[in-house]
Amino acid sequence: MSFSKLLTHWQLLVFIFFCVLLGIRLFYFLFFFVRLVFYKAKPKSISRTNAVSVVICARDEAANLAKNLPGVLVQKYNSTHEIIVVNDNSYDETKYLLEEIKKEFKQMQVVELMQEAKMIPGKKFPLSIGIKTAKYEIVLLTDADCVPASENWINSMQDVYDDETEIVLGYGAYHKNNTFLNKLIRWETYHSALQYMSYALAGTTYMGVGRNLSYKKAIFYRHKGFSAHNNIPGGDDDLFIKMAATNKNVKINLDKESFTLSSAPDSFLKWKKQKNRHYTTSKYYRTLHKFLLGMYALSQFLFYPAFVAAAFLYDWKISLALFGSFVLIQGFIYNKTMKQFGEKDLFPFFLLLDVWMFFYYIIFAPSLLMKPKASWK
Repeated sequence: MSFSKLLTHWQLLVFIFFCVLLGIRLFYFLFFFVRLVFYKAKPKSISRTNAVSVVICARDEAANLAKNLPGVLVQKYNSTHEIIVVNDNSYDETKYLLEEIKKEFKQMQVVELMQEAKMIPGKKFPLSIGIKTAKYEIVLLTDADCVPASENWINSMQDVYDDETEIVLGYGAYHKNNTFLNKLIRWETYHSALQYMSYALAGTTYMGVGRNLSYKKAIFYRHKGFSAHNNIPGGDDDLFIKMAATNKNVKINLDKESFTLSSAPDSFLKWKKQKNRHYTTSKYYRTLHKFLLGMYALSQFLFYPAFVAAAFLYDWKISLALFGSFVLIQGFIYNKTMKQFGEKDLFPFFLLLDVWMFFYYIIFAPSLLMKPKASWK
């Protein structure tokens, strides 16, 4: 075979590889993500008000509790509810702060943990204690560094439940500021929610986020709490949800009044440390979920280098036409879903942020191989 024919052969293979990656990405956008575009919560013939137990775990979180806990305590929810704060061996002023707050808010209950749980690293032991302490069947979870986005957070999250529903996935957003790092963090948070919520709509739920998550105590006891993965520091949200979820017992909540807000890390190193901790549990996902998530990440990682190679080595007009068609579909779905998640200010940057994912995977992929740290703080 002559050199010119060999070169033509490889150029064609590069173009075919680009087309395969484009096809894979189209599959995720048109099979999974588009479900969120057309999602509408089914109207309920009967509106219920369920008794709710809000559970918050805190370790050395006095500053965050002082800032965020009032937003939980002043919820406009007139039906039966309680706020449980589990103080997990704090060394700061958390205990004294909670004692003062409790004087004014009688619906708050404080659980003081004075000893570390042996052989159960991370947040799972204090969270288990909080859930077992809860008086009511519906448990609503958030973190000490989170504040409800509205006074109707409890009402909105509990209103999703019906006779079949046992798990409700909420969205845990970040406060906005004008820094580029804040946009990167909010993009990654939106991008993750785009995946786990669309997968839930497709009947293959693999995670929720502990910043805004609700489930019934019955499902917690049915699966013996976190006992299946007590040895792993993380996973109190994703590993438990992927184990307990079925294709019928999960609902999502896209009502903006149901969102929670956190302060984003103020440095790249803090964000990297946070993401490293989160990703160490993904190796324990089911094979199907690891395949789907891995294939999506791989196609996203290779897509833009493959496009550039196909444009230069094969035919830039055809390559650009295919790329442009995909960007239109991608932009339509991103635009609609960013509005749903309250992140529409990110849309003008969606192409840049999508290209950024190439570097994101290089930076964060090693965390998949890291050993989880024992502490949850």
